[in-house]
Amino acid sequence: MELKTLTTIVVFATFALYIGIAIWARARSTSDFYVAGSGVHPVANGMATAADWMSAASFISMAGLIAFQGYDASVYLMGWTGGFVLLALCLAPYLRKFGKFTVPEFIGDRFYSKTARIVAVICLIVASITYVIGQMKGIGVAFSRFLEVDYNTGLYAGMGIVFFYAVLGGMKGITYTQIAQYCVLIFAYTVPAIFISLSITGNPVPQFGLGSTLADGSGTYMLDKLDSVLKDLGFAEYTVQKGSTLNMFFLTLSLMIGTAGLPHVIIRFFTVPKVADARKSAFYALLFIAVLYTTAPAVGSMARLKLMQTINPESGQALEYAERPTWFKNWEKTGLLEFEDKNSDGRIQYYNDQNPDFAAFAAQAGWKGNEMIKVDRDIMVLANPEIAKLPNWVIALVAAGGIAAALSTAAGLLLAIASAISHDLLKGVFMPKISERRELMAGRIAMAGAVLVAGWLGINPPGFAAQVVALAFGLAASSIFPALMMGIFNKRMNKQGAIAGMLVGLFSTLLYIFWFKGFFFVADWAVAENTSDNWLLGISPEAFGAVGALLNFSSAYVISKFTTPPPEDIQHLVENIRVPRGSGLASSH
Repeated sequence: MELKTLTTIVVFATFALYIGIAIWARARSTSDFYVAGSGVHPVANGMATAADWMSAASFISMAGLIAFQGYDASVYLMGWTGGFVLLALCLAPYLRKFGKFTVPEFIGDRFYSKTARIVAVICLIVASITYVIGQMKGIGVAFSRFLEVDYNTGLYAGMGIVFFYAVLGGMKGITYTQIAQYCVLIFAYTVPAIFISLSITGNPVPQFGLGSTLADGSGTYMLDKLDSVLKDLGFAEYTVQKGSTLNMFFLTLSLMIGTAGLPHVIIRFFTVPKVADARKSAFYALLFIAVLYTTAPAVGSMARLKLMQTINPESGQALEYAERPTWFKNWEKTGLLEFEDKNSDGRIQYYNDQNPDFAAFAAQAGWKGNEMIKVDRDIMVLANPEIAKLPNWVIALVAAGGIAAALSTAAGLLLAIASAISHDLLKGVFMPKISERRELMAGRIAMAGAVLVAGWLGINPPGFAAQVVALAFGLAASSIFPALMMGIFNKRMNKQGAIAGMLVGLFSTLLYIFWFKGFFFVADWAVAENTSDNWLLGISPEAFGAVGALLNFSSAYVISKFTTPPPEDIQHLVENIRVPRGSGLASSH
């Protein structure tokens, strides 16, 4: 069967499944809408959490970053997985015991202040909107390839699908949809990886294939071959560290504590019946996530090797443009892959034209610059099965998996934003007597508004999907995570300290990001060029969240020392939270 027809059938079958589940599990109360009635089984919640967590950044973009950054991209694996362990051990059980619907609700009650709750809502919305922009980039990439249209058209189509099932189903619908999406995306990620590992190394287990020799009988290790291919074209070796150690440390730390502060992941632990179930679901989520995260390094490195060998079949020999493969032509239609024949020889010269040591060789060969003027990192996972010439059903499956990954997290984030506006701001602060029906309607309207804002920002994202997501992690790390940690483990922390800490952390990080990425992510509004020469101590905007968190902790600590301690009942409440037992149901107030 033709690839486009097969892909259409597979993708629409998964859409029908998601929408059918959303209708079946339609939210009929605020409890269904916010926490799925707090009746989700731990295994099901672990699977839904994994899908919620493994966004387009994980499925589509992480392997692309690994493919092009090599060793340096390992920080994403360490930061994201380490952060989930931190969340499971230090936050999830205690927050579940507190028994509230949302993160701002916890902060408002713990710090006995509506102002603290409003500040938490602002922090949540800023981090979540930034995160959704990254998901919208993934949605645009996946839909544009699937529909064979330009990126913007693909993004609009994806926005429509997200709007339908997320707005209709709320948390209850999203939970069961995410379970189905996890099954689709993990199958779609691992099956092609097995085929590719088998074809390159002869080992069907990608994790082992990464460290194996090539299947051609040469005895050369796959990573050594990749190093050699890249070096021959003037690129840095794949397995060598390229960035500064300090920046890698802060980026890892920022991703780690940002993970533990993500509201759309935290609220998933409010959907299980008991505190013990929160721990169990965290364990299952880690197990399900590990399947993809241990496969990603193999996918990234093998994708890069296949890409380089396709464009440069032999050392010093470039592919004729007229003979470019079908996958190349298809991705050109999306605008995410672009070629320019700078020396008019009809061949594709893909090399590092920024390497002065390689300039003499390039000039002697008649090359006039890198002609692959755009290779979007986010296309690597989706293009990989086509580059490796795998069967059409595998390619169709990967398209469905990429779309599932992008949709699942986008829905979870939109729900977090909707909850913050309708439950925390309207019901919690401005309209406490609002009826349940009107609150539900307000949540759906807020979610629809968030889809439009994120879609508009997703047209010109400030980076690749994983880079944008890293910015969101930095914002969560600098604002929400310290407030949660101090709220649970420091009974002396008062509302003045918590509010000041959140504001200092959020705005210092946001200012640093806007300084280099452009205010409100408009590139023309950047103050300085986004290069390591201009960064403070060589710390990139993606890594600055850890610095913002340190500022948050220190300012909160200092201010709390010079202001009134929390009331006695709040201090007893903090001591009670730290005993992670109990089975109280989530409640609004």
